[in-house]
Amino acid sequence: MKNSGKADVKSTRGSVGHTSTRTADTRSKVTKPSSSHARSKLNKVKELLAAKREKDTLKSSKGAANFDNADKLDAPRGSTTKRALSRGAASNPPAGGLSALQQKMQQKLKGARFRWINEALYTTTGDKALEMVQNDPSIFEEYHLGFSAQVEKWPVNPVDVFIGYLRSKPKRLVVADLGCGAARLSATVGQQHTVHSFDLVAHNELITPCNIADVPLPDDAVDVAIFCLALMGTDFLKFIREANRILRVGGELKIAEVVSRVSDVDAFVRALEGQGFKLARTDASNKMFIMLDFTKARRSPAKLSDKPGLLKPCIYKRR
Repeated sequence: MKNSGKADVKSTRGSVGHTSTRTADTRSKVTKPSSSHARSKLNKVKELLAAKREKDTLKSSKGAANFDNADKLDAPRGSTTKRALSRGAASNPPAGGLSALQQKMQQKLKGARFRWINEALYTTTGDKALEMVQNDPSIFEEYHLGFSAQVEKWPVNPVDVFIGYLRSKPKRLVVADLGCGAARLSATVGQQHTVHSFDLVAHNELITPCNIADVPLPDDAVDVAIFCLALMGTDFLKFIREANRILRVGGELKIAEVVSRVSDVDAFVRALEGQGFKLARTDASNKMFIMLDFTKARRSPAKLSDKPGLLKPCIYKRR
């Protein structure tokens, strides 16, 4: 703005419509504001105008709330908008990573998914469980990831008890691991004994996928049949009958189950004795698991009588 000594002065008097304009030609001295003060005011005006343009741009843009391109905005230094955007950027997780809150939520979702799969496996038949995991193999993977996380909290893993038992046997045995999970039994003692591992999905090359009520082994071919936390289906007595079929007479049936599932041990034992087994040993010393050893005395009867309620489903509490 130039100050030449001649100035156009506009004045407004009264209400709208009563405006008069006069031009004064004056040579009187005009006090000039200091240059630093003028620059300060000019910068402030520019800053306000830039902030307004910025605000209008954000309002008119679709999805502006995401601030995806916030770093490209020409916000004036020190403006409120720029400070807000900087704080938002600082709170976001690094590229390719998850914030602590996101990680916590992800773990909760995984836990909920594991509980749902676990409940489904315990409350359906072996055929339905096999169909479920064949339609979506990721179900089996998710279940065993969640199961592995649970195992880490146990004071004793029943699989280790069975491994110790088989290691103590000098004679080479034929073993059927029914509901084997990751086939740790075979991976550990597979060189000492012949171990056949069966489960719903072939988690690795050691496993034959099938319904463990119908495994691809001939009659009387096995010395030891093991169910380690594997009597999950509502038709688990079919699993027991299949173990009877593949075991030789005198062969061993070894079971580990969660204590809370076996509300009536005597009734459970009677049901297995009705399928041709004889109780050899009971170990209830572990507060979490009960271990039951049977021997095959005879073949299972031709007809299977239903025994509902012998084993409760193992349902984890919802959090």
